[in-house]
Amino acid sequence: MNDGLTGIVINALVFKAVGGLGIFLLGMKFMSDGMQAVAGNRLRSLISAVTNHRIAACAIGTIVTSVVQSSSVTSVMVVGFVNGGFMTLMQALGVIIGANVGTTITGWILALKIGKYGLPILGIAALIYLFVKNERARYTAMAICGVGMIFFGLETMSSGFKHPQVNELLLQLFATMSGVTMLGVLKCALVGCLATMVVQSSSATLGITIALAQSGIIEFPTAAALILGLNVGTTITAYLASLGASVNAKRAAYGHIIFNVVGTLWLVPVFFWYTSLVETLLNSFGHLFSLTPSIVTKIALTHSGFNIINTLVFLPALGPFARLVTRLVPDKDHRETPHLTFLDVRLLDSPAMGIAQSQDEILRMGEHVAKMSTMLRTALESDEIDENVTRRILHREEILDIMQDEVTEFLTHILSGNITTDLVEAAKEQLRMADEYESVSDYYAWILKLNLKRIKKGMKFGEGARDDLLKLHDLVDEYLAMVSEGVSSRRPEVLSKANIQGEAIAVFAKECRKRYLALLGQESATPRAALIFTDMLNNYRRTKDHVLNIAETLAGEK
Repeated sequence: MNDGLTGIVINALVFKAVGGLGIFLLGMKFMSDGMQAVAGNRLRSLISAVTNHRIAACAIGTIVTSVVQSSSVTSVMVVGFVNGGFMTLMQALGVIIGANVGTTITGWILALKIGKYGLPILGIAALIYLFVKNERARYTAMAICGVGMIFFGLETMSSGFKHPQVNELLLQLFATMSGVTMLGVLKCALVGCLATMVVQSSSATLGITIALAQSGIIEFPTAAALILGLNVGTTITAYLASLGASVNAKRAAYGHIIFNVVGTLWLVPVFFWYTSLVETLLNSFGHLFSLTPSIVTKIALTHSGFNIINTLVFLPALGPFARLVTRLVPDKDHRETPHLTFLDVRLLDSPAMGIAQSQDEILRMGEHVAKMSTMLRTALESDEIDENVTRRILHREEILDIMQDEVTEFLTHILSGNITTDLVEAAKEQLRMADEYESVSDYYAWILKLNLKRIKKGMKFGEGARDDLLKLHDLVDEYLAMVSEGVSSRRPEVLSKANIQGEAIAVFAKECRKRYLALLGQESATPRAALIFTDMLNNYRRTKDHVLNIAETLAGEK
């Protein structure tokens, strides 16, 4: 190949094919971000609605993936939820199976007959996004702008591949792995798998496959074989997300791998029959749905049919499938504590789902504080030091410190991105709640330390003082439970009740202090013991104040 010809090939490949791929992928991101921004609240509601009902979980996985345009994002989210203890393995497998159907929507978008309008769509939508002030309209325009970029990028890629010299070079390359023989099918599937693993985006591999097919470089069977491979390659993202995660999170990731690999293996022996069936269906019934038997439509139907058949096969057997994965990934010898691991890096490209996951972490912080409260009461009931209870309380206080740091770091990253006002407010609310729950844990730890100090110095509270202290503890514990339940069920009206009960707690604490001071001079009510007792009362009042702050944050008053 002479220098001039080399320059032509490089120009076509680099400036058109690679540039077009970049525009295509950026368009996918714009469309995903725009759709997430518009449907963010609905997405969070869908995620929280996941149940053990297999069809419902599958449907939610399909819808969420159709919106975010990435099965990888959905699978990583699921691994994160399972790792945090917010989703069971059965729920996770149902969502993952649905995600495989949802990701096929990309092919149908590309099958639309509007490729030549990609640039004007991009231009008009970009103008709306830049100059319209309404937030919903801007993000809708952003999603449409992404659609325009997808088609424009695909057209640019295809034009690069259509250059005579490039076309000839690529024809020679793909001649060695044409999908017209079983060996060629396996080669193409391997290439599709490896390409998707490297770029960690099945959409990128799909876009390149369609561009090659539109340029006449590869035939439909070769494209279909590449599609098989990308379905296996896309599982690498969930696998990477499961590294270092809990056993259940690993099971979810491995379930994803098994689903896609087994689904691919059954299709290989009947590959030629399946591709022939796709062509027959389009030729016979495509006109009923205004579908032409173009190469892009064939690829889209191949991708969808493959995943829909797999879903129909696996859904009825979801229970045995979950048990199989459980046997393949056995429990560890020691008990695991669900813990945040991926919030700082894994879901930043999907802020709506990231906010949903961090909200669950806020609820878990509330659960940790409630357990601290229960153990603290046990410690206050005795004049003996229980080393086990003391260690567990202080350990939970350390856990809450770490959880707050992780939530803060994660939400700070989300806030630095391009997100809607609703998500900004949700992130700020969570930051405040995480800080308040951590403060409550600090005050519980200080109350414990004051009690330890009293016991070590051989002090005892005066007559009735312990009963007052335990009653105050119970009032604050009930107060915490009421507000945390309001946070969990998203009931901002809990603030009015919190104000009333908060005042009652403050009044009772003052009465306790007044009664105790009246006992000063008695053997069991020394000034040093009084100092510790009043410090404990003050810490309970401060605890109440921080719980009230949580209620005010929920009601939008902080």
